[in-house]
Amino acid sequence: MSADTLWVALALVLVVEGLFPFLSPTGWRRMFTQLLQLNDGQIRFFGLASILVGLLLIWWLLP
Repeated sequence: MSADTLWVALALVLVVEGLFPFLSPTGWRRMFTQLLQLNDGQIRFFGLASILVGLLLIWWLLP
């Protein structure tokens, strides 16, 4: 894996992260407000689930 691949991956993360607030700022604000109501354990669970799904996708997609 080259450094260029890493930068492209990070750029894609920024694009995906920016889509929802750009397309629906009101919905994004409402979702963010609901996220603030979660306790630390719930936030950690979703973070861990995201990490595991991402790692599985990388493992599955890369030869």
